[in-house]
Amino acid sequence: MSIRARRERERADRERAIITAARDLAESEGWDAVTTRRLAAEIEYSQPVLYSHFKGKDAIMAAVALEGCAELAVELAAARAAATDPRAGVAAIATAYAAFAERRPALYDAIFTLPVALSFASQDTPVELVRAFAELAETLRPFAGDDDLETFTETFWSGLHGQVTLMRGGRLRRDEHARRLALLVDRFTRLG
Repeated sequence: MSIRARRERERADRERAIITAARDLAESEGWDAVTTRRLAAEIEYSQPVLYSHFKGKDAIMAAVALEGCAELAVELAAARAAATDPRAGVAAIATAYAAFAERRPALYDAIFTLPVALSFASQDTPVELVRAFAELAETLRPFAGDDDLETFTETFWSGLHGQVTLMRGGRLRRDEHARRLALLVDRFTRLG
């Protein structure tokens, strides 16, 4: 292995360690606990080394959000693939999306709630975000009818995100969560 290849691998390993440490710290203590000083201590590198990879916490959160969106896309694709019919597919992705938010709250917040320097809904949208949205859109396609698929999907996603966010914030009754998801799925699968 050349010196250059080794350095590139070591750089990638350090970057991976920073992202992993940020995710772990955010999941265990919340995003307020994620600081460049704390991350540098966690990965046992100096802050200047951390800044050689990321401009700051916002850039780290964006990297975490991209990684999380890629994981969400995989989970949505698996849920859709396991479904027996299109309506079951919509129910499956709604359940998978809500489960992801429940299981990984800090990751969900980095992707969808906290301000991050990522471009959503534009030509500059990173591929990881596009893939997650595409899983939703392809699942909803049979029900969009004459509606614009992107707008139809955004509306479904908004309802799903709202339910998840309100429930996580204690604004909705937890024991009605499955019923609310079923109502959302029912309304969107009847429109097509």
